[in-house]
Amino acid sequence: MKVKLLLLIFATAIFFSCTQKAEQKNNEANQSKPNIILIMCDDLGWGDTGFNGNEKIKTPNLDFLAGQGITFNRFYSASAVCSPTRGSCLTGRNPYRYGIPTANAGHMKVEEITLPELLKEQGYETGHFGKWHLGTLTTKVKDANRGKPGDSTHYSIPTMHGYDSYLVTESKIPTYDPMLKPKVFDKENGESLRYGWKAVQNKNDAEKYGTYYWKGVETAETENLEGDNSKVVMDRVIPFIENSVENSNPFFSVIWFQTPHLPVVADEIMMAEYNGYSHVEQIYYATISGMDEQVGRLWKKLEELGEAENTMIWFCSDNGPENGTPGTSGPFRERKRSLYEGGVRVPAFCVWPNKIQSGLVSEMPMVTSDYLPTIVDILDLDYPAERPVDGIGLAEVLDGNNLEREKPIGFLFGTKMSWVTQEYKLISTDKGKTFELYNLLADKSEKNNIATDNVELVKAMKSELFAWMESVENSANGADY
Repeated sequence: MKVKLLLLIFATAIFFSCTQKAEQKNNEANQSKPNIILIMCDDLGWGDTGFNGNEKIKTPNLDFLAGQGITFNRFYSASAVCSPTRGSCLTGRNPYRYGIPTANAGHMKVEEITLPELLKEQGYETGHFGKWHLGTLTTKVKDANRGKPGDSTHYSIPTMHGYDSYLVTESKIPTYDPMLKPKVFDKENGESLRYGWKAVQNKNDAEKYGTYYWKGVETAETENLEGDNSKVVMDRVIPFIENSVENSNPFFSVIWFQTPHLPVVADEIMMAEYNGYSHVEQIYYATISGMDEQVGRLWKKLEELGEAENTMIWFCSDNGPENGTPGTSGPFRERKRSLYEGGVRVPAFCVWPNKIQSGLVSEMPMVTSDYLPTIVDILDLDYPAERPVDGIGLAEVLDGNNLEREKPIGFLFGTKMSWVTQEYKLISTDKGKTFELYNLLADKSEKNNIATDNVELVKAMKSELFAWMESVENSANGADY
């Protein structure tokens, strides 16, 4: 009897020892994986940040982080509007492949392979915070642009695509007191329901905007929804990160600020920093600085937790600046909804202190579709070879190598299409009836159309573009599923 008892005790000890070693090994493996954060602003122009030369808008935290890593001078959003670009970040694919050609159209399909799905399989905790815009979030109530009772046509929530937790809006919201709007607008100072307003001080002078923040299946958030919306978002990001660190798990956090998409709203304290500018400029600039402050708060928390060195942060915008705002596309032609540079060339950087040298600058064309293949390469993840992706891996670029892009970037939006190489852009605004050609290295503002002087080059690029479009159409018709 004593022998059996001793054997049982010995076996139990071995079991717990093996279990502890397995858990320790798993924790060590998890701790070696980088945390990953994808930050995106909404309608932030290429020229709206200090690190790209803006001397009006104060973005000290973004400028600091850009200097700690690699700044991308030729970074593109996958589309000229927001929803399509957002899907490209998660799938590595052009938005026309998966059926989101423009804003408020289509939805993220469950058949798509997303970054949170891939990373969750590797032990990452996954969270999405801020804007969603990849489908509706309710079938019970009227919400935002498309959500309504009884309609599940485009119902597609984050947990259907690999996320553990989320706090998201379907689409745009005011950038301060995000669930409210004033009953009366200061029209003399340029305020309006579309553009924005100075934050209402007395809540009796406000009414519901008509949107919700969703945190679960048909579950809307009702608390801590006051003040600067960027803070509302970050108030959920930080506990998510703290919980992941406490559990010794790497985390994947997508932070899609609604700033500075209209309507822009800021309070008097935020606006005071810009009191030398017009009323509409004060509001616009202040909301960007409010977002920047929250990015600084995020970085400080990562340092406090000892996670800053092993966290890979990507930052960009979803398209160029909205028309009629003080936002700027810098030296580039046109703005949001255009496939000229100003509509799709956006501010961007990546910081990862453990791996990326500080102060780097890259001139290679890159696009939001590059996120997935880059992370797949760095973490050596499994991804089906037969699934077409439009992005490329950027690991060598992050290592500081001065490379040229070999795989062109294709763009589609409405009647517009373009094909961008390391040196040239071929573009049509009339469904391919006529084409323009620009040398982006010599003519970044796209002032000199050289198509007539380069007939053979135009012909070759058109052939590549049309072949790519055929592949995209095959995907759109379900060939990849």
